[in-house]
Amino acid sequence: MSNYAATRDRVEHYFDRTATKVWERLTSDAPVSGVRATVRAGRDQMRALMLAQLPNDLRGARVLDAGCGTGTMTFELARRGAEVVAVDISPALVGIAERRMPPELSGQITWTAGDMLEDTYGRFDHILAMDSMIYYSASDIAGLLAKAAPRLNGKFIFTIAPRTPALMAMWRIGKLFPRADRSPVMIPQTTAAIAQALRDVGNKDRLAEVKQVKSGFYISKALVFEGDR
Repeated sequence: MSNYAATRDRVEHYFDRTATKVWERLTSDAPVSGVRATVRAGRDQMRALMLAQLPNDLRGARVLDAGCGTGTMTFELARRGAEVVAVDISPALVGIAERRMPPELSGQITWTAGDMLEDTYGRFDHILAMDSMIYYSASDIAGLLAKAAPRLNGKFIFTIAPRTPALMAMWRIGKLFPRADRSPVMIPQTTAAIAQALRDVGNKDRLAEVKQVKSGFYISKALVFEGDR
């Protein structure tokens, strides 16, 4: 994963220094308008879609929220009874999540700032990564999935930026007109490309599409990868 570390560092810089306040507001109940309102609505839809792939009762399950951000997914997993390890590359976002944590869930959540798939986190029944892998190449994504597979009993549910005409147009504009305050560039993907990259690293093809969500400027597709049971 030659480009993984460099991309991860760019993501950390953006979320921990450039856009912390933006994401704090976007993931709160504070009013937003325009583009941000469509992004918030799309993320709400995607979160519900990903959670729907798991049992309502997660008591006894250990779940990794990989790229937990300000903790919205983490709290829902804990409410279902899961023991959650919530990891984000941005210490600032993890700090916001900890401050927002309902007191009754504190015993079920372990907060960590760092690499989302560090080996030292141990084994998991399920892993969720909502919009935290959208900046990486197909080979990097395959490497992350292959790395997680031996420590995963159930599902790895994650999202990609799909190669739709609308998203490709936005991607090309972003490449032509970069700005210092823009988020790291998403890399549009196809399921087939990730499946092939998995085969290239000797991993069985256990990849399945769930559904695509489009809400204004938010376009994302959920996929499921089955771990080594």
